[in-house]
Amino acid sequence: MPSLIPSLNSCVARMTSGEKRFAVRLEQKLYDDYLIWYDVPIGKKQLHPDFIVLHPLRGLLVLEVKDWKIDTILNVTRANWTIADRNSGEPKQIKNPLEQARTYVLHAVKLLERDAELVYAIANDHAGKCIVPYGYGVVFTNITRAVFDKQGLGEVIESNLVICKDEMLESVDDGEFQQRLWDMFPYHFDRTLSPHQVNRIRWHIFPDIAIQQSLLPEPEEDEVITPVAIAPDLIKIMDLQQEQLARSLRGGHRVIHGVAGSGKTLILVYRCQFLAEKSEKPILALCYNISLASRLRQMLKEKGIEESKVSVQHFHSWCAEMLRLYKVPLPDRTKY
Repeated sequence: MPSLIPSLNSCVARMTSGEKRFAVRLEQKLYDDYLIWYDVPIGKKQLHPDFIVLHPLRGLLVLEVKDWKIDTILNVTRANWTIADRNSGEPKQIKNPLEQARTYVLHAVKLLERDAELVYAIANDHAGKCIVPYGYGVVFTNITRAVFDKQGLGEVIESNLVICKDEMLESVDDGEFQQRLWDMFPYHFDRTLSPHQVNRIRWHIFPDIAIQQSLLPEPEEDEVITPVAIAPDLIKIMDLQQEQLARSLRGGHRVIHGVAGSGKTLILVYRCQFLAEKSEKPILALCYNISLASRLRQMLKEKGIEESKVSVQHFHSWCAEMLRLYKVPLPDRTKY
């Protein structure tokens, strides 16, 4: 089974019914060497594709999932589609979903092309271009292939870049399902990405899992990229298990167990960052270890999180601060 990040049971509540069915199918039909992210933003611009699939041999794939029924689609062109609003029924214009997926994957590729280890060398005919194959596509969870063809949707969206309702059923052969994903790639490579290269890809695309932040600026859409050599020891990120746990945390109380060095502090820092970005309220992080509190402050500072947004304090110093704030006498330490 591939790694789905965040875990399915932690994000199913915010999935549409079609996204849930497709996520289940990805887990059922793909092998262990696939990595899948659901609704995880790309780069500092926080672009939100529905699904990102990464495979060491096949490459990087971005998929947009649409639960539309055929009568929801009122008009289509290469650039824009007119659909009936889910709530009001009124027509609204949106970007062609295939163009959405294309925009997301091209931005991800631009992020990768900043890294000299992820582009072709100067001596190659493709010098400066990304060594990672990439593709994009659309999943229509409520439109069959027969209806797709009959309604002429293939005239505005290439048929090989679409997975239809009857092509993602549980009964579909695993190899056939995977082939539909592979057909979305315009080209293929015979070499496999190394674990180190996969980690470099994750570091660039998902900066929130970086332990040491990248100083490379976010490229603009039409900007010409000059690849930069980045020392391997700067590529420090959560491992996949840590990332999945961090992204799978939901609301309420959580207890995280782990031996020393297992990444508990990394997950705490990620949680502070996540809450700081999602909430207007200040965040308080308490710990019993003074040196750990200092380390947490430093890690949050490196991520650009201001102390006014996340305050990290040693538990006993925070207690003393509360006593002073509410004019409660400090306890006599000589009695203890």
